[in-house]
Amino acid sequence: MEFFAWCVMAAGIGMGLGSFGTGIGQGLAIKSAVEGVARNPGASGKILTTMMIGLAMIESLAIYVFVVAMIILFANPFTEQVVQLLAK
Repeated sequence: MEFFAWCVMAAGIGMGLGSFGTGIGQGLAIKSAVEGVARNPGASGKILTTMMIGLAMIESLAIYVFVVAMIILFANPFTEQVVQLLAK
């Protein structure tokens, strides 16, 4: 059962690091967009559009981390091999 405990730990650490990184990235993107609008209010439409596209790209990284964590937890390709080794 040690293999499955490591899988749970890997998924948890991966989700934590992925969420931390994307949170920092989104915060910096919004900070820069607000500063840009403060300097040039006339360009707020272009800045908002570019910011939204950037935030979508950053958020996709968090979704990829979530998908990998779910694969590690529920669709691990090594599960059968580990169960066979433990049964011996």
